[in-house]
Amino acid sequence: MNDMLRITTPAAMQELGLVWRREGLTVGLVPTMGYWHEGHLSLMRWARENCDVLVASVFVNPTQFGPGEDLENYPSDLERDSGLARECGVDALFTPVRDEMYAPDHGTWVTVPDLTANLCGRSRPVHFRGVATVVCKLFNLVQPTFAVFGQKDWQQLAVIRKMTRELDIPVRVEGRPIVREADGLAMSSRNVYLTDEERAVAPHIRKGLLLLESLVRSGEADADRLREAVMKYFEANIPMGRLDYLELVDPDTIETVGQVRGDVLAAVAMRLGKARLIDNMHIPFER
Repeated sequence: MNDMLRITTPAAMQELGLVWRREGLTVGLVPTMGYWHEGHLSLMRWARENCDVLVASVFVNPTQFGPGEDLENYPSDLERDSGLARECGVDALFTPVRDEMYAPDHGTWVTVPDLTANLCGRSRPVHFRGVATVVCKLFNLVQPTFAVFGQKDWQQLAVIRKMTRELDIPVRVEGRPIVREADGLAMSSRNVYLTDEERAVAPHIRKGLLLLESLVRSGEADADRLREAVMKYFEANIPMGRLDYLELVDPDTIETVGQVRGDVLAAVAMRLGKARLIDNMHIPFER
């Protein structure tokens, strides 16, 4: 177990990050909002194997929450996260407070509009502006060689990759596979919001995506027919669920497709009680 640093101010984080960069060290960053589950830990373990210095951040970023969302109730257990960080070999845990990350008159934003109009961007219009801005700030503070994100937030990963590429930020962006519970439910900090009844039916979100994949593999290429089949499955198996979206999109541009003629991403967001759950499946095109 290493002697992990706890860093709470952006200035101290940036000072260390610049020292590591001058020393030529490979620095890995895992940005999180805390309340870690096995998905977060899998990112840290992968990063630990590929860097000299591992930084994990815990920051519930207020700018990616819209009105009426769960900012003030977002689950948190920093002491538990700190213990898990040590177990994963984290060298520095960065836990800034809101007022130090954003000045009262903050007015500079990073936006990637062509990737954020669809999927989560439709119902959460300020979300990706907040995500891109805070990730850009974290990259500037930590000065990482690479940063690791989970593919459950596929649209977020696409946004961060495009931002990093187009702003010439010298950080390699790594995406890692979705980690699931034994019954297939994608791991999420928000799963704690689910009641027993809701938790029992939540795995059908993944099963609906598997149904869609099987229909594609059997030759169905029409996106409307594919969506209709999965929505009927959801109505039968998750009757209390409220579908936010079910879309087939281009994995890179996040644009909705009408026909499956190449690689496709099937993406879903559903509200179950207090929880908004997202999941996706990347379906490579078989030629």
